[in-house]
Amino acid sequence: MNKNDYMAAALSMAREAFDDGEVPVGAVIVRDGEIIATGRNRREKAKNALLHAEIDAINNACNKLGGWRLWNCEIYVTLEPCPMCAGAIINAHIPKVYFGAYDFKNGSCGTITNLFEMPYNFKPEYEGGILEEDCAGLLKEFFKKLRDNA
Repeated sequence: MNKNDYMAAALSMAREAFDDGEVPVGAVIVRDGEIIATGRNRREKAKNALLHAEIDAINNACNKLGGWRLWNCEIYVTLEPCPMCAGAIINAHIPKVYFGAYDFKNGSCGTITNLFEMPYNFKPEYEGGILEEDCAGLLKEFFKKLRDNA
């Protein structure tokens, strides 16, 4: 599998969120070429501000691996991480981050700010724009549907 395949898997999680009425953001965590954990946005149904896709996936990976250090993993997420999620990635020691769409309102991997360039003791590598049109298109479709139904 390659970056596009993993992002496609994250998009599948985002579509699940979409179908559930959640902002369509999905994430997968990969170790040694295998998807070991998935996550999706669950904030609305759970009424919990913490349940972003990245947090959901990190929690699932930690539970599966039995520890909080994900130093041998990569995360693929359909939307550029926000400050909370970028902080969680730093704290989980995930060395590589791949995201699809850029977030011009909350993006914290270069768009609004870049937490990965701050003087923390751990600095993940990152790459944005993977399947960007598909990731951004799903978000646009979701918000158009919300406006149309308002």
